[in-house]
Amino acid sequence: MDSVLLGGGRRASDADVIRTAAALDGDGTCIAEARRLAAGFLARVQAEFGLPVSARAMDLTQLVVSELVTNARKYASGPILMDLAVAGDAVEVAVWDSDPVLPVARAADPGRVGQHGLEIVMAVVQGFEVRREPVGKRVIARIALLDEADGGPTEPRAR
Repeated sequence: MDSVLLGGGRRASDADVIRTAAALDGDGTCIAEARRLAAGFLARVQAEFGLPVSARAMDLTQLVVSELVTNARKYASGPILMDLAVAGDAVEVAVWDSDPVLPVARAADPGRVGQHGLEIVMAVVQGFEVRREPVGKRVIARIALLDEADGGPTEPRAR
């Protein structure tokens, strides 16, 4: 990837982006592994690069990773690829799976048990998109590194 789109349409070069990627095998431990990788990545962003990451951003990133990897594991067979990148004031979580069917958030239903993951993700992120890939799809969520008290946004931005 030559560039990453940042808020406001500004592009950052790869040199401006901190990233990591992991291939998950899709077994029963991959969700916990993905959460651990996300927490470790954000801790490294703080320690090695000196970027502030709020506790809220750490928690929300792990939640979003958990939900997206759970969906990939549930609806697609085979491996799952997870990319994490920090560019500007946000962390971008991208999860690829082999199923070409694009996810759709269901209408809110307090009586429904389960299947609220995508609703939750869309409620807590600043940006969300799904891209069809030559094989499968990629689901991308953007989470602010700081919340309002830290000088960053707390309300989700328009999607």
